[in-house]
Amino acid sequence: MDKKLRVGILGATGMVGQRFISLLENHPWFEVVTVAASPRSAGKTYEDAVGDRWKMTKPMPEAVKKLIVMNVNEVEKVAAEVDFVFSAVDMTKEEIRAIEDAYAKTETPVVSNNSAHRWTPDVPMVVPEINPEHYEVIKFQKERLGTKRGFVAVKPNCSIQSYAPVLTAWKEFEPSEVVATTYQAISGAGKTFKDWPEMVENIIPYIGGEEEKSEQEPLRLWGKIEDGVIKKAEGPVITCQCIRVPVLDGHTAAVFVKFNKKPSKEQLIEKLVNFKGLPQELELPSAPKQFIQYLEEDNRPQVKLDVDFENGMGISVGRLREDTVYDYKFVGLSHNTVRGAAGGAILSAELLKALGYIEAK
Repeated sequence: MDKKLRVGILGATGMVGQRFISLLENHPWFEVVTVAASPRSAGKTYEDAVGDRWKMTKPMPEAVKKLIVMNVNEVEKVAAEVDFVFSAVDMTKEEIRAIEDAYAKTETPVVSNNSAHRWTPDVPMVVPEINPEHYEVIKFQKERLGTKRGFVAVKPNCSIQSYAPVLTAWKEFEPSEVVATTYQAISGAGKTFKDWPEMVENIIPYIGGEEEKSEQEPLRLWGKIEDGVIKKAEGPVITCQCIRVPVLDGHTAAVFVKFNKKPSKEQLIEKLVNFKGLPQELELPSAPKQFIQYLEEDNRPQVKLDVDFENGMGISVGRLREDTVYDYKFVGLSHNTVRGAAGGAILSAELLKALGYIEAK
């Protein structure tokens, strides 16, 4: 590729915005040229706007330090600078929907980490290895918005990444009932232990809105496009509990599954390790070579040992065994701010580019 696409980050000063900036450093296809945030950050250099709130372990990339933060609400002005934007804005759902649509109407594609548009019927919510065909709904969305190249695409919630890919790999055995408990890291709330000292040595058995997302969003991934909208799948039935635990990065899920066609343990493991999708076929820059790894040891996956598998873009699974009530149970682990947030959105943008949906203005 001769020229990199010009990227803007909306909500660039928050934790997910910072993760976007960190992951996009030296990206072969994309270059961050514009950062936008709330009016209170606008006009400052990115370095000054973030101040002592840089939450990544890697230092802030030199290339963004002196970028002047733009006002995210000055849509036309920001859009004029970029080929497409990643959205990680911190606003109400109504405000997010309005601002993402406004960017799309300037003919600027929006790849969003936010939840606001996840149930908009003609907005694709995609895990690139699972349901890339949902991008076909974009043509109907463009008709609604009156755009030629502008659209909104989203990625699903971080909580489902450690089990939805696993259930997808096992689709032919027809999972019918799923019970999942997720143990979710504090970075999922945009926090570190410094920001949230009450999480040290603590567990909170409630995360607002997460249980409904964790039960419903996989069904949308497995849905079909009908009459220009995405209709969610009928099953499997999923019930979920979501618990906040004292871990910085990495969402773990303990999952029980019942199948209509009960497979052997060996069949299930074989399906996991051989599961691939379009990102692997196309060798996209952020795609993990091995999407799902299976770990034989009884004490894996562990956050400390496995969260960065495939640079945080892979899923780790272990403890698969037969169950006395359900057919099988397992433990899954995914990196919530890489695969589950910014990294998943970057992989989505790479696929959208590869499929011709995102190109230079």
